[in-house]
Amino acid sequence: MVACVPMTTLLINSIYRATEGEGIHIGIPQIFVRFQGCHIGCVNCDSKETWDFDPATTKNLDEVMEEVEVLSQDIIKRVSITGGDPLHPSHIPSLIELIKELKARNYYINIEAAGTRIVKDVFDMVDFISYDVKTPSTEVRTSPELLLRFVNEYGTKAQVKAVVADKKDFETVFDAFHFVKKNNGPVVPWCLTPCYEPEEKFPMQRFQAVVKMNEDFGLPFRVIGQQHKWMFGSEAKQV
Repeated sequence: MVACVPMTTLLINSIYRATEGEGIHIGIPQIFVRFQGCHIGCVNCDSKETWDFDPATTKNLDEVMEEVEVLSQDIIKRVSITGGDPLHPSHIPSLIELIKELKARNYYINIEAAGTRIVKDVFDMVDFISYDVKTPSTEVRTSPELLLRFVNEYGTKAQVKAVVADKKDFETVFDAFHFVKKNNGPVVPWCLTPCYEPEEKFPMQRFQAVVKMNEDFGLPFRVIGQQHKWMFGSEAKQV
């Protein structure tokens, strides 16, 4: 009797094609695979519909890859894995199988990391990691020691990214930047994103204020707005 091999299943919120909306790869077309399920709890999260670990969102690996391939049309060979929190421990086994399959089909893989953990088995496999520094406005804290470890181990294929609402947020990111620099962490791109409030069309004054703070603090960061939000509005999804 032949034993049945369990089929890899994933909790997936959505799979869609769009250009990268933020960070140093802004404007590059790619396929987004958005996991369903997150326990981090940023109070200003703009994707709270991805928090529940909803079994109704289950897809098997073949279904996920079929959607990716249809959207790719063998032209777009970049995939960004996001969430939710794709690095939640419950996602890791299926996430690794997804990455293996994407790599076998020659996709460039970016993963969005919330800045709360380092997952070596995943980070070693992907091509690029976007690592968050959580600011006070999120009510979640990123450990400076964990951040330093991350940039030391993965800084050659990473960016550090933070959403900034006010001066307190900015100073928190600057302190993290200074901590890494003081401890001889490698040079890595740091990107600040001025936050959007719900239904806000474009935070012009906040954007200007963040640019000014960056100048006042010696220009340590790149300030990059969320392109998809000023193109389609802050409430639009899958864009």
